[in-house]
Amino acid sequence: MALDLSRVKEREALPSRREPHWQRIRPGCFLGYRPSAREGLGTWIARAYDEDQRGYRLKALGDFGDLPGRDRFAAAKKEGEAFAELVEAGGQTEETVETVEDACRRYAKMNPEAEGRFRRHVYSDAIAKLKLAKVRRNHLKSWRDRLEAKPAPVSRRKKGHPLTRPRAPSSVNRDMAMLRAALNKILAPGAPDTEAAWQEALKPIRNADRQRTLYLDRDQRRALLANVEAEAEPFVRALCLLPLRPGAVANLTVADFDDRTSELSIGKDKSGKPRRILIPSAAAKLFAAQAKGRSPSAPLFAQANGKAWNKDAWKKPITDAVIVARLPMGATAYTLRHSTITDLVNGGLPLLTVAQISDTSAEMIERHYGHLSRHAAAEALAGLAL
Repeated sequence: MALDLSRVKEREALPSRREPHWQRIRPGCFLGYRPSAREGLGTWIARAYDEDQRGYRLKALGDFGDLPGRDRFAAAKKEGEAFAELVEAGGQTEETVETVEDACRRYAKMNPEAEGRFRRHVYSDAIAKLKLAKVRRNHLKSWRDRLEAKPAPVSRRKKGHPLTRPRAPSSVNRDMAMLRAALNKILAPGAPDTEAAWQEALKPIRNADRQRTLYLDRDQRRALLANVEAEAEPFVRALCLLPLRPGAVANLTVADFDDRTSELSIGKDKSGKPRRILIPSAAAKLFAAQAKGRSPSAPLFAQANGKAWNKDAWKKPITDAVIVARLPMGATAYTLRHSTITDLVNGGLPLLTVAQISDTSAEMIERHYGHLSRHAAAEALAGLAL
């Protein structure tokens, strides 16, 4: 007998499990329900088939706790069908894309990191209003010149003179890569060595990715945690315990952590490929405390206003704590990722394993960390504990 999630009693009788209970809405569109393991509200999940990726895409819809039980299925079904339509349309609804800004906003809908870069370097720039049909190499060359000349902030303090430094070539490359990717979705490359070759103005700077040398040892990380404001402390502690990108930690939801197995599901990261890792006991204890009593769809690490952390939100408390603790200037959230990776490699964990945990390639780990000495692998995981 086919499952009918619209029936409240039938839903409530479903056993709690990690895999949602699925109901087929139509070909390529499914609605899932995951009962709560703690007698709370269950959560809804949409699943839609992506022809381009030749696989299913998932979206957490929440618990619809503000609606009566009898109305939750209809609301979840409506959002699930809208998600399926978006996936079937190639991830975008039909919209007019005429300017560089339009192309960037369209790309940013599927890439949250890009939105921040576009907001800082594109939307307020003259190039934003340029018609795509008129984009030429000289336009992007001028934009690149302005980008390279723009100083990078060291802190966002409101009092006193702002601290800045020259923009690093690696930062320029990352900003250009986002704009290049957005335009590539719309524009075909122009003929080489002509003004139509807009893509030539956005070629990356060679050898810009220098080895990351700023490292915070365990005592320095303890000092950072002791001086960071209470609101940000759990988020920063997570960065000290696991070699994950700050954005990946910020995107975690309560449902991504399995308290029973100490496993963490990471769905949004640079590679775009979801992965599941077993985390050490110190991190599991922290994550369990953050997840306790909260909705599965809620951010695992949230700001005081309930919103997930983002680069603009975490930068100030970390910068302020670095100054108060008298740590090396330039230490950032990303420094913590580098420091934990360094500890793992120094502790003897195989480079391939480190690469898999941190979502990068073994080649990249070897390039940046291969010079480090190797000791017992057991010390590697112990080194992450604070």
